[in-house]
Amino acid sequence: MKLSVGIITFNEEKILPVTLEAAAKIADEIVIVDSNSSDRTVEIARSFGAKVYDEEWKGFGPQKNSVIEKCSGDWILLIDADEELSEDLIERLKDIKKGTYDYEVYQINRCSVCFGKELKYGGWSNQYATRLWKNGSVEVSDNLVHEEYITKLEIGKIKEKINHYSYLTLKDYFDRFNRYTTLGAEEYYRRGKKSGTLKIVFNPMYKFFRMYFFRLGFLDGVEGFVIACTSSMYSMTKYFKLREMYKNGSYLENKKS
Repeated sequence: MKLSVGIITFNEEKILPVTLEAAAKIADEIVIVDSNSSDRTVEIARSFGAKVYDEEWKGFGPQKNSVIEKCSGDWILLIDADEELSEDLIERLKDIKKGTYDYEVYQINRCSVCFGKELKYGGWSNQYATRLWKNGSVEVSDNLVHEEYITKLEIGKIKEKINHYSYLTLKDYFDRFNRYTTLGAEEYYRRGKKSGTLKIVFNPMYKFFRMYFFRLGFLDGVEGFVIACTSSMYSMTKYFKLREMYKNGSYLENKKS
């Protein structure tokens, strides 16, 4: 059976070669929807034989649905541009392509690597995410960020890992920080979700204590401390931006006009 690997990209030249080198070992086709990258992303993608489509950014959900629509394989493996298939996972996918499978939708174990270290605590380990399915079995919600995967079928789990290089450096984290917190606030605004002092102040505090103490993030050393702090700051910034959107009035409506 044919396997399509789908990816959305935007300025991914740092890690994309690693992602595509692994994907090319198993994919019958690689489909990429790029959002006007200004670096070497498209050049790198084409060097691996990927089919590249250039589209304006529509949000994570709509963008991923666009990739899915372009995949022609019997199976679709939808991964992020910073995810690398492990060798064990590649062998497991070979078996599935040969017809050895029990489900038509699978979640795959994601191993998070932040600042050059694999995180094993703080809620960052054993993060199973829907990544593989028979073509036509899954749809993606239209969320601008934190999209959901929708299916009526029973979902299986694959323990073999995807290595998720979440953030290569702290600079890489903050390069993405502003964009992602804005998208998160816009999604909440669109849903009518409210912000306030409690969420701006206490939600970040709770997030830090949950990750660093309750989920044993301190066992990941200084990297565990930094990721707990930055995740807390992410929550604070997102809710404060949401508050600003309501204060400024009709934010998204003005943005669209």
